Amino acid sequence: MNSPNSNHSEGQIALDLFKSNHKPDILQCLANLSNDEVFTPPEIANKMLDLLPEEIWSNPNIKFLDPACKTGVFLREITKRLIKGLEDKIPNLQERIDHITQKMIYGIAITELTGLLSRRTVYCSKNADSKYSISQFNTNQGNIIFTPQKHTWENGKCKFCGASQTEYDRDDTLEQHAYQFIHTLKPEEIFNMKFDVIIGNPPYQMSDGGAQASAKPIYQLFVQQAKKLNPNYLTMIIPARFFTGGKGLDEFRDNMIHDKHISVLHDFASSDECFQGVDIKGGVCYFLWEKEHNGMCNVFRHNVNGVSNSKRYLVDKGDDIYIRENMLVSIKNKVQEFGEKTLDLIVSPRKPYNLAGDAIKSRVKYKLPPMSDIPIKGGYKLLGLDTKLKRVYKYLEKDYPFERNEGLNKYKIFIAESYGCGEIGDVPSRPILATPRELCTETFIQIGPFDTKLERDNCYSYIKTKFFRALVGIRKQTQHATRTVYQFVPIQDFSKPWTDEELYKKYKLTKEEIDFIESMIRPME
Repeated sequence: MNSPNSNHSEGQIALDLFKSNHKPDILQCLANLSNDEVFTPPEIANKMLDLLPEEIWSNPNIKFLDPACKTGVFLREITKRLIKGLEDKIPNLQERIDHITQKMIYGIAITELTGLLSRRTVYCSKNADSKYSISQFNTNQGNIIFTPQKHTWENGKCKFCGASQTEYDRDDTLEQHAYQFIHTLKPEEIFNMKFDVIIGNPPYQMSDGGAQASAKPIYQLFVQQAKKLNPNYLTMIIPARFFTGGKGLDEFRDNMIHDKHISVLHDFASSDECFQGVDIKGGVCYFLWEKEHNGMCNVFRHNVNGVSNSKRYLVDKGDDIYIRENMLVSIKNKVQEFGEKTLDLIVSPRKPYNLAGDAIKSRVKYKLPPMSDIPIKGGYKLLGLDTKLKRVYKYLEKDYPFERNEGLNKYKIFIAESYGCGEIGDVPSRPILATPRELCTETFIQIGPFDTKLERDNCYSYIKTKFFRALVGIRKQTQHATRTVYQFVPIQDFSKPWTDEELYKKYKLTKEEIDFIESMIRPME
């Protein structure tokens, strides 16, 4: 069939359209737009495809699936590679294009609009049965389908995705955001075929009906559903905040970090490196899951210092977390070789004296007696926050109702329970050097106690080191700094003060390890 506007065959026109040097690339332009949906730039799509074995592109029997089509960028870039890779096996260009589009690449659009956009990207026509399509199908959707779905409500939530009925039980004319791939118990029945490769950038979250902009993550559901299909290869780009768990992600986190089928992981501290101008808290990552792989993962960590690479298990034996910075893994291992006790043994629980964080400003709510603004003979000194969330001291009678602990009459350090955002090197608000008969609300946790002022002060010198906060950063992956974040911090001899130089020498850190700490950890005032 000839184009009315060209002497070239439609196959040649298609090949021209799929050439990688076509400028400007409309999909790159879409990826750069500010939008609620995160579009994948062609560059990132190709980096993910680069993870796959080279021989795939010359195998005419491989089947690919994108279960969350937005722009069709993955299917387009796959098609471009197959057009080149299958040239020897299927010499005729039009026959090759027909084989690729009709027997090798499949997509499930997340909305009707993205279905049209994806078909336009891959088939060069929004309708697959149009005369303008580069390959003729018998249906208007071809192999890039969109089937409207409805949520299945149980107790006000969708049983498949957890969407709020209040938010999404809407008129049929409005988008339901009930994504087909994750709204079925049998995803294999959507196309009734076995897929060798599953790739995509799934939707990340949905409003859960909570306060303000509260949202429920859903990207993990796409990963879990894809694994059910048991492909040979699975690669997706998703938010990296699942590494910290929480908000329905604990089970997913545990499964991922213990999954020895993950052979490659690219972990980005900043989402801007993948999605220009898009701020996704905690960064993003993409991975390669291989059915036949069972071993270590090749981890690439992308941060302000560039890219580091380490082949390791995602979680060390005996640990329950994934350490995102490769350099921290080696530092932690060196420290643990000393077999020293760790600081979490002398850190209090969240409520060291069983007083709520708002005990001062909301005293009446807790039925607490009055507090004084001036010292009381024989009484106690309480550190907390006032109505403006500023640090204040109040004074309590000796029989005031609070929980006594062994640190009450000793020296200790009070440090904020919450600070920063979980980034390596978070700087805590100024710790408080506390004396006997001082206590705090749960806004703070207690380090100690110490028998002498000297031991307390020397511990404080340790807390101020970059080395200390680097080790805290292993477990501190949110704003909270409870007892557990000190699990990898060794207790030192507090008969003397400590400096970073002494600690680097003690644990025999390399120049690279020292440079990492010095570049990533800001000085503490």
